[in-house]
Amino acid sequence: MTIDFLTFLAFIPAAVALVLTPGNDMMFCLAQGMRSGPRAAIAASAGVSTGGMIHATLAGLGLGVLIQSFPWVFGAIRWGGVAYLLFLAWKTLNSPLSDGDAPATRPGRAYRDGVIVNLSNPKVILFFLAFIPQFVNAEAPILAQFLTFGGIICFGAFFVNGAVGVFAGRLGRIMAQNHRVELRLRRASAGIFAALAARISWEASRG
Repeated sequence: MTIDFLTFLAFIPAAVALVLTPGNDMMFCLAQGMRSGPRAAIAASAGVSTGGMIHATLAGLGLGVLIQSFPWVFGAIRWGGVAYLLFLAWKTLNSPLSDGDAPATRPGRAYRDGVIVNLSNPKVILFFLAFIPQFVNAEAPILAQFLTFGGIICFGAFFVNGAVGVFAGRLGRIMAQNHRVELRLRRASAGIFAALAARISWEASRG
């Protein structure tokens, strides 16, 4: 499959603008970095990008048809995401304080959480269904083009979200030597998770 060079040139600036725009995924990686340090932030970013590629694959396979036929699927996924984010907020606040050295979340778990949070946001797949087709050649294999364009977006997002989380993680690790400061960082991270849940809930209630 060959993507037209002019189409590729038009796609790149749009993809760069998208990955640089703060959103739920970036805020999630920021919160993971604040809570658990740079390694967890990078793992969370990798998880988010993995979820994005799954979304791109499903979009290329035509999941949009399923959502149009059964609108409740969209709502179920969205409310599932709200519940999971609230669980993360509760867990962040109620985990025992560390000794100043051990991270609160292992990278493997941060990766898993990143995948789940991304997959539980159905707006991502709707974005792929609305955005990527503008650059797709209908005469070429559709799925391959979705994977190519989706891969570019997710690759860029991995570095941007990871960088945001790493910066927050380094700052958080320095500050977390004091348990009082660690508690404040946890409250900030939990607040971000809860705010994301509230935002998704508000969007769900509107439509």
